[in-house]
Amino acid sequence: MPVAVRRSVIALSDDRELIYFDDLEAPKRNGIDARGLEPGSTEQGSMRFDALAGEWVAVAGHRQTRIFLPSASDCPICPTRDGWLSEIPEPNFNVVVFENRFPSFLTGSDWVATDGFPDLGTQIPAHGRCEVVAFTDNHVGSLATLNTNQMSLVMSAWIDRTRELCERDGIRYVFVFENRGAEIGVTLHHPHGQIYAYPYLPATMSTQLRQSAQYFDTHGQQLLEAMLAFELTSGDRIVYQDEHWVAFVPFAARWPYEIQIHPKVARTSLMELTDAEQDAFCASYPRLIRALDSIFGVPLPYMSGWHQLPAQATQEERRDSRLFLKLISNRRAADKLKFLAGSESLMGSFINDVAAEQSARRIREAFEATA
Repeated sequence: MPVAVRRSVIALSDDRELIYFDDLEAPKRNGIDARGLEPGSTEQGSMRFDALAGEWVAVAGHRQTRIFLPSASDCPICPTRDGWLSEIPEPNFNVVVFENRFPSFLTGSDWVATDGFPDLGTQIPAHGRCEVVAFTDNHVGSLATLNTNQMSLVMSAWIDRTRELCERDGIRYVFVFENRGAEIGVTLHHPHGQIYAYPYLPATMSTQLRQSAQYFDTHGQQLLEAMLAFELTSGDRIVYQDEHWVAFVPFAARWPYEIQIHPKVARTSLMELTDAEQDAFCASYPRLIRALDSIFGVPLPYMSGWHQLPAQATQEERRDSRLFLKLISNRRAADKLKFLAGSESLMGSFINDVAAEQSARRIREAFEATA
């Protein structure tokens, strides 16, 4: 069973929301943010419509002033201590979620619908929500170092925030994700992830759902179900599977190390996962990260995120959605990174340096050798 959770909500001194996710044995949370930040000082950016791509681009110049790779003594998501007031006004914590102080999207009362084809030069407020998820109060470590109970609290936070954010006005998609490693652009070393609540359907999900709808119209079958069956039948790219989950490198992987993790029973969102599915994921996922770290003997830089049902989903979107986690890394060798150069960045045409079967075999062997 997932760990029983006590949820505690406070307001930081500038009125941003902070939520503690604790086991029942943790101390009560009554610390007060003593920094004296000015209420309402968080800036809201804007969004501009890219007519050629048919996509919205967020403009958030205020993020240029955010802290960049601070030392442990200056980390804003370490616990508060004598001489250091952080974002988290407690001397310790389990898992914490709080509104980003430098958000790309911010809740506003005057949000504007993003449907249709806007006029050239359209610019509107970047309505939404950006949250930081601190996985642990330990500055050193990662999801790989969490035990099953700690990972269970992280998953409880993911599910809680997905549920709450999906119900907000003007939110079209909730994206739960993690960036790890300076090589892919993180600005904080402390183990953490993020959650973005977008006012529009992001390009990746829009494309995925369009492809899924076309596949269903052509084959009368759900695309992600067919893909999972294809990978299970092939077996060449399976990394691991248990009673509830299957992890594999997709046939047409774009990145040197790319993994999808699917529940065996179709779910559309994190909110639908059973207790048994949550337990199984929380046991295997940190082990997978440890296995990936062992491949080159150093922590693997990666980006991972959950693909799930859009908020305010249509009947067709519900039919074509299937929950899965995607993890990608730009490391292609011990001393080499993959950069998105002209073909990838300008034309969106990926060229992978590592065959899916080759990376799957390497990850599988590392997973089997990892406790």
